[in-house]
Amino acid sequence: MKFGVVIFPGSNCDHDLIRVLNAYSSQPVVELWHKDTDLQNCTHIFLPGGFTYGDYLRTGAIAKLSPIMESVKKHADNGGFVMGICNGFQILCESGLLPGALLRNTNRMFICKNVYLKPGSNQTV
Repeated sequence: MKFGVVIFPGSNCDHDLIRVLNAYSSQPVVELWHKDTDLQNCTHIFLPGGFTYGDYLRTGAIAKLSPIMESVKKHADNGGFVMGICNGFQILCESGLLPGALLRNTNRMFICKNVYLKPGSNQTV
């Protein structure tokens, strides 16, 4: 097992993730720069959170164009482990590695409320 953490411009949680992986695992951890294409034989690829490229356009819209993402897609297509955390999850959606799309809320204001979902349906309780 070998962990790879993709580092994009503007991300701020990449080094936190590297520190955690180093602290709680005996496996090697490699920093993967977004402009590279070599995954350096990593078996587990992580896309961390943290406002990649500042998120000014659409979260993940610019990051999905980074050269490393083509290698990440091939890795995933071959059954490799890929995990997106926070902004990394959004990059995976933008890249087509996860189905669906993330949309802005209608009033473009932050909304924080509990929503209870009924398991196995799209209905709220």
